[in-house]
Amino acid sequence: MNESLGQRIKRLRNAAGMSQAQLAEACGWKSQSRVGNYEVGTREPTLADMAAMAKALRVDQSEILLTAKPAELGNGNVADDQEATTSAADQVKQMLAKVKGLTSAAHDRIVAAAEEASPQVILSDFQALRPRNEEIVIPQYDVRAAMGHGQVPPDYNETVRNLVVREEVLREKGVTYTSATSLAMITGWGQSMEGTINDKDLVIVDRGITEFIGEGVYVVTWHQELYIKRIMRLDEENYRLISDNQHYENQTARIEDVTIHAKVLLIWNARKA
Repeated sequence: MNESLGQRIKRLRNAAGMSQAQLAEACGWKSQSRVGNYEVGTREPTLADMAAMAKALRVDQSEILLTAKPAELGNGNVADDQEATTSAADQVKQMLAKVKGLTSAAHDRIVAAAEEASPQVILSDFQALRPRNEEIVIPQYDVRAAMGHGQVPPDYNETVRNLVVREEVLREKGVTYTSATSLAMITGWGQSMEGTINDKDLVIVDRGITEFIGEGVYVVTWHQELYIKRIMRLDEENYRLISDNQHYENQTARIEDVTIHAKVLLIWNARKA
């Protein structure tokens, strides 16, 4: 079973017979979009959030953290269990081989933990590893956010590669962010933001920002489509969705119809958003 974290959350929520809104309420969160963001992978939950969801869903937190439930792994046969243990360790080694800059000591500790783990434990995700204190690993997702007529939001996100960036590079560009694990890279698609973000430019976004915090460029869903737009607040009920390309019309959107997924921080040609 090869589930993403978001897919596991959705499966467990459905098994509990809860809607996104019900799960959000049980966790004490104001908006169901938070759960939706976790399930599609546009935002990563903190450990505290995963603990809250586990409690609300009445499952052990390990069921959210691990790729499969214990009952789904192994069949009680010793030989099969031993094979599963080897397979898990091999998977860990393969994933670590793709992580750049990981020290040999850290590598050995992780491999040792995998080899000593129970056959029911498969470690699922090493994308959030930080190889060195002065570096940040930023995952690039196979997600296109339209700067024109909108892209249909994906049901899940696939990481296509990891980008290792030195923190001082971001500081030099004046980029601030909520946390390193909230950073991600996606692709802009279209011409409406041309001059700021060009067609197929890669952009670094902060998924820790899911509310309007002032005029800026955001990744949003509006009428079930995904956009990158500059947003300003017109009044208590409406946003203005601004296209930096003067050949495109700006649009007015009701605040309740707009879901903010992230804030654009940097276009990966060294232009700050």
